[in-house]
Amino acid sequence: MTATTGDTASLTKPVSGRQADQVFKAIAYGCGVLILVVLAAVAIFLLVRAWPLIGGDQQAVSDVISGFTGGRATNFWSYVGPLVFGTVLVSALALLIAFFVAIGIALFISHYAPKRLAAVLSYVVDLLAAIPSVIYGLWGGIVLVPAIFPFWNWVAEHLGFIPLFAGPAANPPRTVATVAVVLAIMILPIITSIARDIFLQTPKLLQEAALGLGATKWEMIKLAVLPFGKSGIVSASMLGLGRALGETMAVLMILSPGLTYSFHLLQASKNQTIAANIAAQYPEANSIGVSVLIGTGLVLFIITFLVNLIARKITQKASVK
Repeated sequence: MTATTGDTASLTKPVSGRQADQVFKAIAYGCGVLILVVLAAVAIFLLVRAWPLIGGDQQAVSDVISGFTGGRATNFWSYVGPLVFGTVLVSALALLIAFFVAIGIALFISHYAPKRLAAVLSYVVDLLAAIPSVIYGLWGGIVLVPAIFPFWNWVAEHLGFIPLFAGPAANPPRTVATVAVVLAIMILPIITSIARDIFLQTPKLLQEAALGLGATKWEMIKLAVLPFGKSGIVSASMLGLGRALGETMAVLMILSPGLTYSFHLLQASKNQTIAANIAAQYPEANSIGVSVLIGTGLVLFIITFLVNLIARKITQKASVK
């Protein structure tokens, strides 16, 4: 009877702290390994499915690429080059538009707005981040495209001496500039949300010390808040850039595609992105065509990986400083 009581007590004995640490460590390691496995699986899938492009019938590949481009390109690199250029151009322009606006909104929510207004704005920002990209694409194609033409036309007339804004402005403006505005609105909530949370974590003592030394509120933000959140701002920006690089539906629904190396932002049929091109060409592609498109997807995967690697290096340097 005594042994039975002892066995029952041992079964009901709570898990020790050491055992809990070991369990948590195993779960954390498993999650970390899972991320690497998923990344490796995606890379292997892309390589295997794109292999006919590399080791298959090159004449068939050339014919497919010629069909995709209307005879303007016959090899893979002349095909993917303009797509890479268009992807980087659209994404970089979207980030340039969104970055300063997002930081301003984040600072307003964290340091200027009354608490009730800040709470409402935070909910709105989080809600915008949850809107599907197809909704942005519909809004951009139906509302923004006709509404923004007068502005782009004014820019072309008054700033057309700058090559970026050389006219005439396309009407309807299904151009890189319009798509960049839509993508900027899409990534704005992501950058704003992360930057806001980083700014709110700035130590109060650090801010009060700056104010106590006679700094104005803006000087306090410049000397204490922004340096503290530098690494977080970089991470938020790169996360937004990654979203812009891989965006498909909004670009497909707005941009008039072209395969050129053009910086003319206000003219149509100049550029195209990799993701939108895959979505546009995939329904009518044969097996070799699918391999070609997956090959362009592999290039986009490498670009995204490099962007995140560079962002990681910048973040580490910012943290050290």
